[in-house]
Amino acid sequence: MTATPRQSESIDTYSYFCSEEPEIPIDLEDPLKGNWQPPAYSYSLGQGIEDGFLATYKIHKVRTSVDKNGLQIEDAQVLGAEIYVPENSKLRDVYLTPQFEREITVPDRTAAMVKHLAGLLKRFGSMDKTMVFCVDMSHARLIARLLQNEFSDFGYSDYAVPIIAEEGEASFWLDQFQDSDRKTPVVATTAELLSTGVDVPSCRNIVFMKPISSPILFKQIIGRGSRVDSITGKEWFRIIDYVGACRLFDEWDSPPKEVTVETTGARTSTLEGAVVHADTGEFLVGASVSALIGVNQQISSIHADSNGYFIIQKLPAGSIRLSVTGRGFRARTVTIETERDTTQTVTIELKPQGIPVGQIRVNGLEVIIADEAMFLMEATGEQLTLAQYFDYTKAKIIGCAPDWKQLYEIWTVSSLRQAFLEELEAESVHIEVLAEVLAQPRADQFDLLAYIAFSKAIHTRDERVEAFLNYEQQFLQSRTPDAREVILALLEKYRLAGVQEMVNPEVFRLSPFREMGQVSGVVQRFGTINNLRLALDEVQQRLYREEIV
Repeated sequence: MTATPRQSESIDTYSYFCSEEPEIPIDLEDPLKGNWQPPAYSYSLGQGIEDGFLATYKIHKVRTSVDKNGLQIEDAQVLGAEIYVPENSKLRDVYLTPQFEREITVPDRTAAMVKHLAGLLKRFGSMDKTMVFCVDMSHARLIARLLQNEFSDFGYSDYAVPIIAEEGEASFWLDQFQDSDRKTPVVATTAELLSTGVDVPSCRNIVFMKPISSPILFKQIIGRGSRVDSITGKEWFRIIDYVGACRLFDEWDSPPKEVTVETTGARTSTLEGAVVHADTGEFLVGASVSALIGVNQQISSIHADSNGYFIIQKLPAGSIRLSVTGRGFRARTVTIETERDTTQTVTIELKPQGIPVGQIRVNGLEVIIADEAMFLMEATGEQLTLAQYFDYTKAKIIGCAPDWKQLYEIWTVSSLRQAFLEELEAESVHIEVLAEVLAQPRADQFDLLAYIAFSKAIHTRDERVEAFLNYEQQFLQSRTPDAREVILALLEKYRLAGVQEMVNPEVFRLSPFREMGQVSGVVQRFGTINNLRLALDEVQQRLYREEIV
């Protein structure tokens, strides 16, 4: 078995896992499309999340102004930016996300991204373990240094560290980072090292500052966050994407629209030829040539002999993709059309890699965060900005409760409130997320919804409890001392976790109700179960009266 996704350059991965599986039609309605052998068994990320084995995720998409619009060199010059072009480098007119930190470095872009990421970490959880995937080792070192500066007042010398090697200090940091019981390092920046084979169950944030084009690599990186961690109580993780990497989610768990049909038929074709230096015509001894003939159907690499000659036999007729590599030369892929019962001769030219080109540098450019898409609508896959999500949430609330009075009437009746919350959840309105982005972790859920839909003031649960204790003394004094003790204890449960906790029957299993005799003991204090229900209903109505706060 393998958890590694299938990839076209693997050698007969499907042949190994599927050879004993019966062929099935690619398209039941179109037999001309042929058959294929499905995998013996597959298990998707989505199924793993649904079954509770893997952590689910939330996506936070961010783009800087230069990533959104591209870096126009002419515009940058007009604005007074300083541009350094090293020898052997060719200046483009426009630079886009894939070129940043590879061909061109824009320190102001990096600074804006790090500043923004630091703000997110401070808002979401400053001590949540975080992996940042960077373009290369120097980029990883820079990001670690800038993040360390952002959190210097925390007093940890190893808050953010670059883990870019398998030995020395980086190896020590990795051991510390993987330990769920250790606070630091909090942030690990890396280029490639942490993308596979590293298990950090407590990691809550996966950050992309490195453009990704390979679905395989993307899936492997996402896997670093998908572990469930019982030690820290982690059941979900956040993906913070500055470079558009999450577009690769589209293919992850959705079945392919069309199964790639491999080249079939009698294998009576032959390819022979030579690999040569594109500039000198010199034969390249030891160059590697492999042939891809279908999905994960690859003929193992053939190495050019001492004369630069290679031969690949037993090929089917049709399109054959050759992958050719040579030490010190740029890899090349060519497609050859083979014919049945024939031998074709080809000459493949490889260009030398050349002298490494220096990085262009642009300083003094104003870079801002252009847009943020933080919220994923599960039903549609649509990404919304904060402002869009607020508008969406407002519409959903008003659709259920057109005015504040109706919202109050729904909220203060347990059964109506439960149905209302379930409806909002089904429409991707998550109140705990709203509390997080509004930096109101102790706000009452009712007040958050009233704020968004009707511009009401946000009150914390502490404020509502204190107001209740001040304004409802007559109500409290009308109760027996034993019943009053229960009401006060329930208010403390509400203060900690909200109104749903206060009316949850399981709460009576907890202290101090456990010492009162749990449910039966609490009921005795009110005389009957109906009296207890009536008291709970009245507490909720009084707790949420508008004039109380």
